[in-house]
Amino acid sequence: MSKKNIKNELIEFHNVLRKEMKKNWKRSLPLDEMLFDRWEKAKFLNFGKKTSIYQHSLIYGNVKVGKNTWIGPFTILDGSGGLEIGSYCSISTGVQIYTHDTVKWAVSGGKHKYEYEKTKIGNCCCLCPNVVVKKGIKVGDHSVIATNSFVNKNIPPYSIAAGNPAEIIGRVVIKKNGKVDFIYSKENKK
Repeated sequence: MSKKNIKNELIEFHNVLRKEMKKNWKRSLPLDEMLFDRWEKAKFLNFGKKTSIYQHSLIYGNVKVGKNTWIGPFTILDGSGGLEIGSYCSISTGVQIYTHDTVKWAVSGGKHKYEYEKTKIGNCCCLCPNVVVKKGIKVGDHSVIATNSFVNKNIPPYSIAAGNPAEIIGRVVIKKNGKVDFIYSKENKK
């Protein structure tokens, strides 16, 4: 079979998959995301039950993830220093979570060693798109980190944090009936 024939068959196959994806799930994804099961990838990585991770996510080192967690595309999970992500988390598109850095190594001309520190994301957390978490950080349970935030200090449980660097701007309140409220600090309201 010629390269041209293979290419044409792949294009035809891709079109069939795209139509099926659009009809069944009202979305369009890259070919490899349609070919491979993101729950199977999570299972292969020994992540918790019902957790999913997109093919375009990069995983390094020792990463532990709880159950029912969604990890979006284009994420970086650096477990070289030990990374733990809890259950029922949403790790959105483009999130980067680090457990090491090479800053002192680079500026010292290689005289300083790489630095490693365990990072932990608690249960029931939402890291919105493009959040970056520095090595050694702990994000407490039931916390929300806003889009494009840089987290360089620990975030207590039930917190809403935003900014570069991230600051606490509010808190998460979960009522007995299960209703969730976001209460924002007065100084952060505009």
